[in-house]
Amino acid sequence: MADEKKYFRAILKETRAAMTAKLAAELSARVQASFLDSDCYRDSRSLVLYSAFGNEVATGRIFDDALASGRATFFPRVTGNLISICEVKSRSELASGAYGILEPGTRSQTPSIDAALLPPCVVVVPGVAFTRAGERIGRGGGHYDRMLAELPPHAISVGLAYSFQLLDRIPQTEFDRRLNFVVTESALYPAPEVGRHESGLRLQGGIPR
Repeated sequence: MADEKKYFRAILKETRAAMTAKLAAELSARVQASFLDSDCYRDSRSLVLYSAFGNEVATGRIFDDALASGRATFFPRVTGNLISICEVKSRSELASGAYGILEPGTRSQTPSIDAALLPPCVVVVPGVAFTRAGERIGRGGGHYDRMLAELPPHAISVGLAYSFQLLDRIPQTEFDRRLNFVVTESALYPAPEVGRHESGLRLQGGIPR
């Protein structure tokens, strides 16, 4: 399983890295537009975003819209193996952090909080590969899977992806967390309802029913 995930991650990272900056920007703009047009975003008042790197789908347009519309916007901060969440009110509060990825820096005016204490929100996460069922292969450190496991029931999790990252099947382990939606430049895919994991961990965030 680990070798298979390593293979998928290597191939898709290589494919993503081969994109020109122009193509990545064009497709990122389309993915972000699709997300901004979604009901889950329009109905939200709080948002957790990631900072893109390595030709990942960008989130800058979403961040700008969230700030302009008065949504509380949070970014993750990586400390060791853990992610904490911090509200960010301007780009100047982001600084290079773990792995060279922008995260809330010392200029951030609000204290960090645990994922379990987030208000009702949409949590946007990066990934290398996804399926329509909400399965995901992440960057490789397991940080986001641990964060997703701690989300309160009212959180909605969304992955942003290019169409070539959407696969029919990807290897999954008991520690991997499924998402509620995957958004590409061409469509939004709602995953089947995510129930309790076999390990007995808390119910992952989903659309209230």
